[in-house]
Amino acid sequence: MILGIMQKARNAEIRQMTICNGIGIGIRTLQNWRKGGLPDRRKGALKVVHNKLSETEERKIQEKACSFKYKDKTPGEIVAELADAGEYIGSASSFYRVFKRSNLVILNRRQRRRSKALLVEIKARKSDEQWSWDTSYLKTTVRGKYYYLYLFTDIWDRYIVGWEIHEEESGELAKKLFEKISERLNVKGIKLHSDNGGPMRSTTFRAVLEKLEVIQTFSRPSVSNDNAFSESLFSTLKRNAGYPKTFNTIEEAREWMTKFVNWYNNEHMHTGLCYVTPAQRRKGEDKKIFEKRNNTFELARLAHPERWTGKTKVWKIEQEVFLKRGNQKKKAC
Repeated sequence: MILGIMQKARNAEIRQMTICNGIGIGIRTLQNWRKGGLPDRRKGALKVVHNKLSETEERKIQEKACSFKYKDKTPGEIVAELADAGEYIGSASSFYRVFKRSNLVILNRRQRRRSKALLVEIKARKSDEQWSWDTSYLKTTVRGKYYYLYLFTDIWDRYIVGWEIHEEESGELAKKLFEKISERLNVKGIKLHSDNGGPMRSTTFRAVLEKLEVIQTFSRPSVSNDNAFSESLFSTLKRNAGYPKTFNTIEEAREWMTKFVNWYNNEHMHTGLCYVTPAQRRKGEDKKIFEKRNNTFELARLAHPERWTGKTKVWKIEQEVFLKRGNQKKKAC
């Protein structure tokens, strides 16, 4: 249409620059259009996207995401579970794009921003090498009264290795819990990290650690994110869809926590583990799972190569997990 207008202007002996300025295009653009065969690269120009999902495929993504099985899962979890079943309907990014167009994205404002990398390194390369523990308040129906959750987790596989709930916070209770854990697991030589709370610094608790040859490390004073794994676990626990917020009795709290730990260890597809469960990671099953997912993605790429501008996503997980790391950037799975 513009080329037609320019031809009429030319016949009327009107300068091309005057018309271009009025329409809002450059003279170079006009020259390229006259040559033909060149795409319009301006922002907002109509383009043919060859790797765009069809309406049927977008509808399938919506149906999957809104189904009862996947309604509480993130796109990353859905893609991972479908890949485990040998099915691929789109990447996590495609899910988010469909969600955005369908107004299915809800911003969770309670989530904290990630903190900057720490300078002092504490890392693990296998299970039962580096543990983290902390206590957390559990609200009751009585204002001002709390139960105390004692929680020990392995930072390499995120597995909850021990927990208890009590009506008070003390080093003696922490000591008894750790002795019970030592009866099930070999704790000799394990590094145990915590903050500087009273139970962690108590002489009673430190004495049992020395007896069991456990190496204890502490967070830096006034640095809240030095024990990030425990804090993240408490966040997952209290932001869980089934968390009751308050408990009537300590028995009710213990019953709920038992179910949560079973779900977290055996069913929760952990984001930090590239969507495998802590139990799968602990048992070494993650390698076979990632191999199957990679095969599923490669078959999907071969079926629709026009939709892949580069290589397929490679499912893998780093073999070094940092509780505190230096200035090097964290690698995504």
